[in-house]
Amino acid sequence: MPSSFRSPAEIAEGLEGIGYLADDALAMAVHLALGLDRPLLLEGANGVGKTEVASALAQLLGRDLVRLQCYEGLDATQALYDWHYARQLLDVRGGSSSSADVFTRDYLLPRPLLTALEAGDRAVLLIDEIDRADDEFEAFLLELLSDFAVTIPEIGRVAAPSPPLVVLTSNRTRDLHTALRRRCLYHWVAHPGAEREYRILRARAPHVAPELARQVADSVARIRAVVLGSPPGVGETIDWASALAMVGSATLSPQDAAATLSALIKDVDDQQRVAERMADLVPSAP
Repeated sequence: MPSSFRSPAEIAEGLEGIGYLADDALAMAVHLALGLDRPLLLEGANGVGKTEVASALAQLLGRDLVRLQCYEGLDATQALYDWHYARQLLDVRGGSSSSADVFTRDYLLPRPLLTALEAGDRAVLLIDEIDRADDEFEAFLLELLSDFAVTIPEIGRVAAPSPPLVVLTSNRTRDLHTALRRRCLYHWVAHPGAEREYRILRARAPHVAPELARQVADSVARIRAVVLGSPPGVGETIDWASALAMVGSATLSPQDAAATLSALIKDVDDQQRVAERMADLVPSAP
């Protein structure tokens, strides 16, 4: 299923039409990933919208989103396939199959990786937070990312009929190995600047008045410049603007900001740092 988007600008325009505002660099990275059939590795802090990139691309391209959430201890069996043991046992006991042929494709239960491979270019495969998985699982992925294929011992090599779009995300909780990075195109997803975050607010929270949205975007940019343990992400910005609108704030004041800060800052020490500088971070309206 070749992409119908002929340029990064068309991709950015298409994403904006479904509510995701991509900058020029991200649109180019997606364009190259689609054109070169290469996985795309997205790194960045929590909350910058990495996971949403894959979801938006699946919607834009009309493909199924297949998500593999990574975690410590994840292994190939959990990510790739499992055997339908109950069915195997019933068939062996019932005499419809011998013990020699119950390990065939008919008895496989596909997990996300096999599901995406078999779907090919009808899927966007999201391998989310790959940095949370172990080194062994990262090494297992190398064949899939190189050849869009995996080897199942009982069956043999299973290759995608056509490459799915693969998006990997990492929050950099650990360094990824060079071998994995070299198989991917790379893009760093940064927090948006105030202007782009304002546009995101207008697209994702249209119930928030334009003036309030502008003030929120400007204040969040200043707040992120403070040394915080967990800077607010785009989702928290939307929550904060929505909370302010819900309590009836027409414009942003230090008093309303302090009262609703729990929607934006999710750490008590960070809340204290922001509260101590609230007058500078959220200036009173003239």
